[in-house]
Amino acid sequence: MLFSSFPAILLSLLAPFTVALPYIFTRAVDDFTSLVPRAADVQRQLGPLLSKGASLYFPGNSQYENLTDRWSAYAKPTIAVVLEPENSQDVATTVTFANKVGMPFLAVNKGHGSTSTIGKLRNGIEIHIRALNKIVIAKDGNSAAVGGGIYNGELIPTLWSNGKASASGSCDCVGLMGAGLGGGHGRYEGFYGLLSDNIIDAEVVLASGSMVTVSPNSHSDLWWGLRGAGHNFGIVTQFTLKIHDYPVSHWYFAIFIFTQDKLEAMVTQVNKMMGNGGQPKELMNYFVYAWNPAISTTEPIIELIIMYIGPKSDAEKYTAPFFDLKPIFTNDSSIPYPEIGHATGLGVTDFSCAHGYSRIQYPVGLLTYNVTATRQVYDLFKNTTVETPGFNLSTVAFEGYSVEGMKAIPAASSAYAHREDNILASILAVYPPDPSLDAAAAVFGKQVRNLLHAGQPGRPLNAYVNYAHGDETPEMMYGYEPWRLERLRSLKGKYDPDGRFNWYNPFV
Repeated sequence: MLFSSFPAILLSLLAPFTVALPYIFTRAVDDFTSLVPRAADVQRQLGPLLSKGASLYFPGNSQYENLTDRWSAYAKPTIAVVLEPENSQDVATTVTFANKVGMPFLAVNKGHGSTSTIGKLRNGIEIHIRALNKIVIAKDGNSAAVGGGIYNGELIPTLWSNGKASASGSCDCVGLMGAGLGGGHGRYEGFYGLLSDNIIDAEVVLASGSMVTVSPNSHSDLWWGLRGAGHNFGIVTQFTLKIHDYPVSHWYFAIFIFTQDKLEAMVTQVNKMMGNGGQPKELMNYFVYAWNPAISTTEPIIELIIMYIGPKSDAEKYTAPFFDLKPIFTNDSSIPYPEIGHATGLGVTDFSCAHGYSRIQYPVGLLTYNVTATRQVYDLFKNTTVETPGFNLSTVAFEGYSVEGMKAIPAASSAYAHREDNILASILAVYPPDPSLDAAAAVFGKQVRNLLHAGQPGRPLNAYVNYAHGDETPEMMYGYEPWRLERLRSLKGKYDPDGRFNWYNPFV
């Protein structure tokens, strides 16, 4: 027990105070670690302060295990207690409690944050906000009130069924606001910009435990920082999102699988199609290097997916050159927009959303594809995964959204710093949890990132914060212009001077 080594007389003197100060002897072991609190203390102290519909879960409870399970088993935080709030006030109450007793805390929705910095949190409170999952479309049809616990795969079909669309992430199982706090790339980027560009206002629980509305007219300084560096400033419990009448109800997509001998020709054609960021707002693509044993057991395949917001007849001028390259497999169809995620391997039931694997990611922003660099990366990917079969679930992904809508937004209008990039490239090393592979996976990731970056001489290394591994400099994630980090650090000093939100790729 916490006081077992103290004399009985001292315990009797302390007894009147243990209710008010249950962790009076909790102390920092290092910068990130606190002693594990007793479940009974947390239940007794925090429980009565919460709404009747809120729940607390502790190790040994099956619901605790479910709620602390994460998309990546690499660098997981250690959690002493999980809160499932009923409402925003429960979140604010828990942050206030955590400050009082000296416990770290982390907000979680779908658990997709995979940066290594999260793993520094020890013996903390997980504030699991999935229950804050309402979507209410405004009467004028121009906005929706969205709970902080909503994920992409909930928002997209809800809006679509009402004839609406909005900016969102592309992977169905990823939390909406988690992506938005770092920018939020997605399929409607050509029309509407980043997810963060479409937030009208946000209800935010600050590090102090106070709850504020953040918008252009309320805490406007924080409004700037929340959109692009928001993980560092607070917990968004609800926000208002711009929505639009959808352009079309059905999207066209085409899938091509190529062998490696077509790599140079395919990448050259992708560059031509993308036009150095000038592709139409309706057009997007991504391609991956991956193993598919059903096709080849000797070399990775190259899978290219082209999506078009419109009919096949309008898309054919873009897809025809790739059919002409004689891929070994093709599949194309027009389907309702909510089905695009699963059709392209990013649905909630697809492997890309599966838990139970270690995942280490390294991103780099590009202007265009250096054909030589893409070949070098393919060869490295093949050789590394052959030498270490444990990595054969890994992928190298190249995301080519239309950037028309994103680039229409002034670069200085938010903390998102990389609007000049046209392509989002990344290596995702995936393997069954095995600490003996962690160091090799990191080396693998850095090698891929370095090759891609070397293919654009003279450009700085831009790292999308939502994909960042955690070893990047603040400049790589938040921008090289000195004024950006100066402004962010000033906001940090004002809204989170004690660094309570320093777990996700911090800049201080």
